[in-house]
Amino acid sequence: MKTPNRHILRWQIAIQEYRVNMTIVHKDGIIHEIKDGLSRWPLPNNIGNPNYVPEEASPQIPVEGMSVTDLNTTFFAEVGNIYN
Repeated sequence: MKTPNRHILRWQIAIQEYRVNMTIVHKDGIIHEIKDGLSRWPLPNNIGNPNYVPEEASPQIPVEGMSVTDLNTTFFAEVGNIYN
């Protein structure tokens, strides 16, 4: 038995828990009538993938200014009076 390629190996790993109840039969792509890109397991987007597309870093938005506001002490006095 020859070593499976990485795509077949991924499918075998994904369905190994169901193999007790099924038989896996390989069909060449030329013979298989219902072939499409959606039936393929996607490769991870990393350096090892020939179609690797680097993800753009999220844009950094500089903070131009900051304002800090303190509540009026009268407000805290009124809240304190309510609880007393």
